[in-house]
Amino acid sequence: MVYITSWDEFLDRSVQLFRADPDSTRYVMKYRHCDGKLVLKVTDNRQCLKYKTDQAQEAKKMEKLNNIFFTLMARGPEVDLSEVTGKEQTDAQPVKKGRGRKQ
Repeated sequence: MVYITSWDEFLDRSVQLFRADPDSTRYVMKYRHCDGKLVLKVTDNRQCLKYKTDQAQEAKKMEKLNNIFFTLMARGPEVDLSEVTGKEQTDAQPVKKGRGRKQ
């Protein structure tokens, strides 16, 4: 098991791995608070892809990967993933309501 250092490469290869065999592909997240490390692992029992980080800013990347895998599992492996990234950005922005006086 070799760690992939580039996030984009890990993302692309893990999506390809899922699309090749969606029934046996697994996705695992492991966080060790004492070390402050997050490890993401995608495997199909023949090939194992791992990505390790200790940067808190990369938690958003993990959320993006979760959304991609949820979409692939729910809609099927042939879904267009450009829809996922477009929806994610519009849905993530909360609606702000003022707390001031009404006039």
